[in-house]
Amino acid sequence: MKKAVIYARVSTKNQTVQNQIQALRDAATRQGWNVVAELSDEAISGAKGRKDRPGLETLFQMIGKRQVDIVLCWSLDRLGRSLQDLITLMNDMNAKGVDLYCHTQNIDTTTSGGRLLFSIIGSIAEFEREIIRDRINAGLDRARRDGKRLGRPTNLTQNAAIAARMLREKGASIGTIAKQLKIGVGSVYKALEAA
Repeated sequence: MKKAVIYARVSTKNQTVQNQIQALRDAATRQGWNVVAELSDEAISGAKGRKDRPGLETLFQMIGKRQVDIVLCWSLDRLGRSLQDLITLMNDMNAKGVDLYCHTQNIDTTTSGGRLLFSIIGSIAEFEREIIRDRINAGLDRARRDGKRLGRPTNLTQNAAIAARMLREKGASIGTIAKQLKIGVGSVYKALEAA
């Protein structure tokens, strides 16, 4: 029997989660799922991050600890308003083998159609990451063309370079030199190459 967690959320104080919870209890009963927890966030916007939503944070923790087999919610917008938040949650769930049931959208990843939807959403997330990466690379290319120096700034002074060479001659390792002089390993190599 699948361990189910119900998650409900409403945005304002004059709303209640009870209708959502009752419908999800009924769905769990019909499917033969055992409800192990009922979590809710009341009078909290879906635009808030999980740290500002205690019920959602608890849900993430339960998923991480593999204490749940399926998450039941009224609709996707109860879980999150942004596509990125939903994708993060769905990726976490997918990685832990947790299914999702959304009552009003008729999404159930225990079915082949639900798994297809899950895959489509994952593909959209990957596409979005690739677009971001392409934008970053275009910006880096432009910066290089404009003659800007990229990477971490070096703090290799003339004295540090001399000290690095002296320590190396005494047999110190690259890591030890970097720690002693409080410079990066790359800076140590640069100092040694300049000798």
